[in-house]
Amino acid sequence: MRGDGTASKGEQAEAAEREAAKQRLLAQAEAERVPVEDTTRAVPDRRWRRDQR
Repeated sequence: MRGDGTASKGEQAEAAEREAAKQRLLAQAEAERVPVEDTTRAVPDRRWRRDQR
């Protein structure tokens, strides 16, 4: 019985750590996100068409 209690506490701690890590990753990804407008202007149309031939 006592072993089950400690395993449960350990699992709860791991779940809390996983959730915290997930929140940190989501916050970092949002901070590094690039707006679509910036990415679509990266390569000019004319140069892209010339490279495709």
